[in-house]
Amino acid sequence: MTTTAVPLLADSVRLREEADGGGVDILDRRVYPHQVRWVHCATVVDVAAAIRDMVTQSSGPAFAASAGLVVAARAASGQSADAAADALRAAGALLAATRPTNNHIRDVVATVLAVLEQPAGTAGGPQLVAAVTASAAAVDAGYRESSAALGRYTAQLIPDGARVLTHCWADQFLIGAVTAAQQHGKNLEFVCTETRPYLQGARLTASTLVEMGYTPTLITDGMIATVFASGAADVLLTAADRVTLDGHVVNKVGTLGAALAASRYGVPYYAMVDHPDPQAPTIDDVHIEERDGDEVLLFAGQRIAADGVVGRYPAFDATPPELVSKIVTDRGAFEPAEVGSYFG
Repeated sequence: MTTTAVPLLADSVRLREEADGGGVDILDRRVYPHQVRWVHCATVVDVAAAIRDMVTQSSGPAFAASAGLVVAARAASGQSADAAADALRAAGALLAATRPTNNHIRDVVATVLAVLEQPAGTAGGPQLVAAVTASAAAVDAGYRESSAALGRYTAQLIPDGARVLTHCWADQFLIGAVTAAQQHGKNLEFVCTETRPYLQGARLTASTLVEMGYTPTLITDGMIATVFASGAADVLLTAADRVTLDGHVVNKVGTLGAALAASRYGVPYYAMVDHPDPQAPTIDDVHIEERDGDEVLLFAGQRIAADGVVGRYPAFDATPPELVSKIVTDRGAFEPAEVGSYFG
């Protein structure tokens, strides 16, 4: 297996130059790969709406948030330095509130807006815009470097010839791991869950793996235990939207069930995250997002439940550390109970 071109989904948020009309173009992952449609966001309010409405998911919101802050800085460039700083903080709060379970948006906002404490940040005008733009670019580059690093550590754990079962869409983390495995000449096979209700596994993970040269097998979410029981998968591999310092893995709902099945049948579970969240010592410090229950009543935009049926959609679940084999970070793989030592 040779390394292939970078998949389109790896470059799905594009900040426009002001000379090109400004704003941000975000690839609509709700319709990909059947349609390649870009949603143009002229303001930071538009960017926040795109994140909240699932136009982009997984790593995408982090890149969208950094671009959104640049758009906000440009919009505030004609204001006084104090007013511009207030506008940027308000923009950051708006973005951070869009998907509260994943801490990446919060961290991107905090890192980019640290420029407000620097001389360029207190000057306002073009200097502030330049500072925010440079900070956002550095954050994006750092995220990609971190994803590549954790991908290399992940690839070391997966043996040649392994059949890897994925759940949902691990984005940059998955691309990093697969790229590293290819560079080491490892031949892997993939089984992807469809991941209801947005089908990220079917539309995003599976299509990305096809772009990278594989022929993944698609299963429904309810087939995971059967696949492990039959010996048709050797590794469970997911991303993590957040990892607590005591080793809980918070990820797309269904991950807990997959981990339970993997544990029952002796399959190792590796969870990928750039770093644990220092602001979440335990699972009690994580807000599990509940999305509109009507979302589970639909499939590909069509209602599938009878009138009078109500839905419930906890978008994430928490897998306890005893069900996780390793948590893989950009500093290496950790035993779940020891992941807090990442910062040591």
